[in-house]
Amino acid sequence: MTDPLKTGDMIGILGGGQLGRMLSVAASRLGLRTHIFEPAPNPPAADVAYQVTTASYDDERALVDFAKSVNVVTYEFENIPTSALDILERHRVIRPGREALRVSQDRLIEKTFLNELGLTTAPFAAVNSVDSLAKAMIDIGTPAILKTRRFGYDGKGQMRLGVYSDPSEVWQHFEGQETVLEGFVDFSHEVSVIGARSIGGDIACFDPGENVHRNGILHTTTLPARLSASQRTDAILLTAKIMTTLDYVGVMGVELFVTASGLIVNEIAPRVHNSGHWTQNGCAVDQFEQHIRAVAQWPLGDGSRHSNVVMENLIGDDVKRAETLSKAPHVALHLYGKAEVKPGRKMGHFNRISAKD
Repeated sequence: MTDPLKTGDMIGILGGGQLGRMLSVAASRLGLRTHIFEPAPNPPAADVAYQVTTASYDDERALVDFAKSVNVVTYEFENIPTSALDILERHRVIRPGREALRVSQDRLIEKTFLNELGLTTAPFAAVNSVDSLAKAMIDIGTPAILKTRRFGYDGKGQMRLGVYSDPSEVWQHFEGQETVLEGFVDFSHEVSVIGARSIGGDIACFDPGENVHRNGILHTTTLPARLSASQRTDAILLTAKIMTTLDYVGVMGVELFVTASGLIVNEIAPRVHNSGHWTQNGCAVDQFEQHIRAVAQWPLGDGSRHSNVVMENLIGDDVKRAETLSKAPHVALHLYGKAEVKPGRKMGHFNRISAKD
């Protein structure tokens, strides 16, 4: 694909969750169609996408048919099987590219990549046995967090270790998995930058947002974040550096810890990001449209912030607040269409806007 997508062209999206849903809505506003590939039946994105394929990622025939039906392939989550990507890439370009997925799918590779760029991360060590865990706990110290190298998100696949943690007992929970031990970071707060990069190398970053987590899941993102002018510049420049090095096309989320000695990179996400949902009501062009523009080879849009925003996730039974929120002034409600409420499940979010300072 060498030309910008035009009206009626199709973008393939791997994953049909709420991010795929909101990407589909953004595409439709630009006159583009989306085709969702999702193993689970009746995903949230099915309500708004032009077409849905329900098949597993090891179904080669379904993957080939999906690829041939679209102009370009993108994704709403990073843990896509390599075998599926190999099949898709033989037929259609994937954006963002495979290198971004390779780096972000494995925490050890990701942190090594960031250090090689000259960026600061928490101290870390690869752990693949009880002996290597014991050594890492001595070398890095405690408190620390042991995480699986792959597949963990929203607080899953990790355990906090203290000075009295027994390596043998801890390893029983992780045996057979590749893990990484991350040292504790003394930070005042967490921020994230949502950046976008076009196929031509143009970069646009949204204002950094300040994040608060509860039980390992994002609770709120507040704009503006508590950052000095120099910290804000550093956050945007390092995000641009990561995207440029990866020859990235699309939207990326970069999570950062704010410390007395500077910014520390926590992790990167090669996709639209929960902490960027505030852009839906705080900017003329939100993160979802920006991603669609990038993968469709359109120019990046104006992502400047016109309002202060507090984004709050609706987790599990929080969705029962929806009726009250729907009547609240200066509140934009976004529900994901999930029929079943589960503890820890993201059911929606809302943006509360106010005049920009």
